[in-house]
Amino acid sequence: MCYNKIKIEFLSKSQNESFARVSIAAFASQLDPTIDEITDVKTAVSEAVTNAIIHGYESEEEMITIEAIINGTELTVIVNDTGKGIDNLELAMEPLYTSRPDLERSGMGFTVMETFMDSLEVKSDKGRGTSIIMKKIFNPLS
Repeated sequence: MCYNKIKIEFLSKSQNESFARVSIAAFASQLDPTIDEITDVKTAVSEAVTNAIIHGYESEEEMITIEAIINGTELTVIVNDTGKGIDNLELAMEPLYTSRPDLERSGMGFTVMETFMDSLEVKSDKGRGTSIIMKKIFNPLS
């Protein structure tokens, strides 16, 4: 069984979103994904990191941590921030809901993550931050 793990940490600057997306895609490449699978992972990571920057920290510069774990053919990606947390998680997970309409946000971040990954779990504590745990199962290596 294949097992590997990485952890990266970066400032919550919008420029770092592409770094996070590409880093996790590079790590996942050892699972020999299809182009579509790697695009799915990159899109989900992009949404999670963008949520942390815009909603968790409200554009203040703080640290975001991403852990990625490969266990067999499953990739787990955990995006953590220590920002303000989510007031109403159930409402936040509804399609088209946004807590920042002033920024013309679509409110589709969690929906996109759920669509492109096999599972999504969100844990949030008011004033303490949010963890987004996403999993994707890849076809077994030949």
